Amino acid sequence: VTLDDAPPDATAKLPGYPEPQPDYLVIHQQDLQAVVNAMWQGGAEGIKVMDQRLISTSAVRCVGNTLILQGRVYSPPYKITAVGDPEKLKRALSASPAIQNYMVYVNVYGLGWQVEDNGTVTLPGYSGTVDLHYAKPVE
Repeated sequence: VTLDDAPPDATAKLPGYPEPQPDYLVIHQQDLQAVVNAMWQGGAEGIKVMDQRLISTSAVRCVGNTLILQGRVYSPPYKITAVGDPEKLKRALSASPAIQNYMVYVNVYGLGWQVEDNGTVTLPGYSGTVDLHYAKPVE
């Protein structure tokens, strides 16, 4: 799945919708998280966002209009790749209420949305640390 910001000159393409605010034209953290969650729900055996494998402690976070994932910063377009049954993954994407909401913005304001079946895909192994960092009281 590839998500992308709308063109900067986007206008409402359907009647009854307001002209876009800048916030309507960019990919948000909840959009990326909706895709990742739907893929897990659809039985994904593994997921990578951009070029990084997700693990149980990965946090998909956005600051402004950039994604911060495991200490690296990315700009759109954002590519999310999953390994699993393609039909189950597509059904999970279609069934997600959060993605259904995102699709309104795709249709009205032109946010980017592309779903591709890439055939056989091998995801890279996770290469970061698995050490947990947490605050400790001062002694």
